[in-house]
Amino acid sequence: MAFWAYMLKCSDGHFYVGHTDNLEHRIAAHQSGLVAGYTQRRHPVELVWSETFPTREEALAAERQIKGWSRAKKQALIAGDWELISQLARSRKTN
Repeated sequence: MAFWAYMLKCSDGHFYVGHTDNLEHRIAAHQSGLVAGYTQRRHPVELVWSETFPTREEALAAERQIKGWSRAKKQALIAGDWELISQLARSRKTN
């Protein structure tokens, strides 16, 4: 079974990061407002990034890591710009 970490862009421009074992179902639930909490009043949402993982633990670890990132770092992830992600990580360590 595969698991996903994913990022949504909400209608207000904020990002939401989560993980699931059924990406299509989970996105549909966010879209319909069935997921209580952050995205419920911020839909429609758009899937802007996802990655598969072999275990739930790895998907959850990715979710937690990305949730701690700055908006700029999340945007770099969406763009697939690993060089910028590295630069942002280095600059954060020196501040």
